Amino acid sequence: MGAGVTGDRTGALLVVGDVVTDVVARHRGPLATGTDTAAVIRTLPGGAGANVACWAADSGCADVRLLGRVGADAAAWHGRELVASGVRPLLVADPQAATGTVVCLVDAGAAAERTFLTDSGASLRLEPADWSDALLDGVAWLHLSGYLLFTESSRALAKTALDAARARGVPVSMDPASAGFLAELGVGRFLAFAKGLDALLPSRDEACLLTGLPEPVDAAAELSRVVPLVVVKAGADGALVSRSGGTPVRVPAVPASARDTTGAGDAFTGAFLAALLAGADPREAAARGCRAGARAVSRVGGRPPHRGDATEESRARGN
Repeated sequence: MGAGVTGDRTGALLVVGDVVTDVVARHRGPLATGTDTAAVIRTLPGGAGANVACWAADSGCADVRLLGRVGADAAAWHGRELVASGVRPLLVADPQAATGTVVCLVDAGAAAERTFLTDSGASLRLEPADWSDALLDGVAWLHLSGYLLFTESSRALAKTALDAARARGVPVSMDPASAGFLAELGVGRFLAFAKGLDALLPSRDEACLLTGLPEPVDAAAELSRVVPLVVVKAGADGALVSRSGGTPVRVPAVPASARDTTGAGDAFTGAFLAALLAGADPREAAARGCRAGARAVSRVGGRPPHRGDATEESRARGN
């Protein structure tokens, strides 16, 4: 087990995970099968791991690093975008695979619900050879994107990173990332990996899938018997914080006008981790996560604006 999840921790946040290009198509109402559907389409940097890192930096974490794998086709662009968001990119350029691409179909109605079409490309081709224990130098917290578990090579990388962090006493967290991919992986395989974690941040659907329980409150308590700290992200219902099998504490959501829910969970996770590293307790950290999630859904795309870029913030809200 790592060195704990509370208290002011001096050092960097290292995120290991996916970096992809998001093609966000915002349409209104059902898709018109077999013909055209009018939409507003933007190409943006994304990826759950990269989004978490950017939101952590936006939330005040001074030293955020990201290990990810991209295609040579877009490595320079993704590196610049991360730097502009205050993240130190540690990107591996894949000589064969193109950068991963996700098409995000966003219904521009009140719920702003999204559907993903995912081509993981280079993002899940991370492998143990991409890891060095020196990556943990100066690191106070390691966060792993759950997407890493969905291919053999990146799963091996995740295990290597987890073992290295445990050896150094660095706490490790994970976001399961996708209920659909999680079902394909298998609950048992995921939970076997999760036993080495210090914190788990599933969505409501992921928590219920992992436990087989229909109620998120029960699922949060059950999961916290496996992982010491569990925070279930429940969207408009806020979040549930459970520690070591205890009764979950509900943290209310922050009201928001939803434009695009892409990346809302990543925003929560990034802000939550930044708050923990700054010394907040898990409940306060979850409240900050809810505030970041509310900001995220009011924007188009999965990331915060570049540092100091008020124009971009305004443009994202208005698009």
